[in-house]
Amino acid sequence: MVANLKNLFSESVKNMKSSAIRELLKVSQQPEIISFAGGLPAPDLFPVEILKKMAAEVLETDSALALQYGPTEGDRRLREIIVERYRKEGVAAELKNVIVTTASQQCIDIVSKLFLNPGDTVVCELPSYLAALQSFAAYQAKMAGVRHKGELAATVGKLVAEGRKPKFIYIIPDFQNPAGTTLSLDERKMVLDVAHRYDILVVEDSPYRELRFEGDALPTLYQLDGTGQVITLGTFSKIFVPGFRLGWLLAQEDIIAKAIVAKQAMDLCSPVFDQKITARFFDQNYFEGNLKKVIAAYREKRDGMLAAFEKYMPAGVTWTRPQGGLFLFLTLPEGLDAKDLFNLAIKENVAFVLGEAFHCDGSGKNTLRINFSYMSKEKNEEGVKRLAQAIRLMC
Repeated sequence: MVANLKNLFSESVKNMKSSAIRELLKVSQQPEIISFAGGLPAPDLFPVEILKKMAAEVLETDSALALQYGPTEGDRRLREIIVERYRKEGVAAELKNVIVTTASQQCIDIVSKLFLNPGDTVVCELPSYLAALQSFAAYQAKMAGVRHKGELAATVGKLVAEGRKPKFIYIIPDFQNPAGTTLSLDERKMVLDVAHRYDILVVEDSPYRELRFEGDALPTLYQLDGTGQVITLGTFSKIFVPGFRLGWLLAQEDIIAKAIVAKQAMDLCSPVFDQKITARFFDQNYFEGNLKKVIAAYREKRDGMLAAFEKYMPAGVTWTRPQGGLFLFLTLPEGLDAKDLFNLAIKENVAFVLGEAFHCDGSGKNTLRINFSYMSKEKNEEGVKRLAQAIRLMC
């Protein structure tokens, strides 16, 4: 065994941090605990019987290709389906603008690899998606957090004046993880205005966009931009099945060309069998009906959880009211620490994720992320009741 293994690790590895969510899941998976910790889709909504049929058909008719290595950019038919769906929204997308990835997490890693050198700056929201922050940190980037979108122009302007021009703005416009918030049309235009003014990229992470429960869909940043300055990340994990680990990256052709090269060094190609099954699921017109079923179920769970918060939470606790997605964000009264609450909550057999983990500046100590998609409606209510009891013990 190497005596000083730590000294051999790269600087990138030294900057890697374990996911707070993954560590908490180890605790929260105990059978007696009601867990709001993971961002997990509900397994009872997976279209298992249809997928059995799809898998058998792929093996029967297309096994030579489905079980072989595939092109790095992804299965052509699946890419066509992704492009077709964007075009229905009015997005000017073509095959040359899309690469299939091993879920959107790989998109984040690809973007980090393509654009970040040690010491580069990324502007992100406060709070923001934890695994993206992990990726940026692994590539030794510095993160500047923006709590209110109105602060974005001033923050970027200050960074530019200091000689720290950001490489990109990372943003989740629809039903944000962890907060569940959605950018208004004016806010979307403002983000693009800042990007255009300072000539920086926007990375639009959009895993939840199609999980809208109410209100009208707003245009993507990619559509509003129209200049090639936005990179959009998507995934089938939240709208189909997460186990297939399929996502996509939508960007101008020059970026896609570099993304293909980066992905070749990562995994050569994403699972071809999974891509073939997914494309067939669409082509046989199962997707839209399944998505409607998922949306209806999550809407009911969201409504039930919000009602439970109104019923059980003590005064001084506030929370977001998402129009879609999988999460809401809870804020404790000033002076309370979610770390202390977590220990009490585990004793009450309920778990959540510390909001501090989603803040690149170490703030958010009195916040927590709650997932409402995974547990049943009944367990969601019981979990909120237990969580409220734990909060009362702190007050």
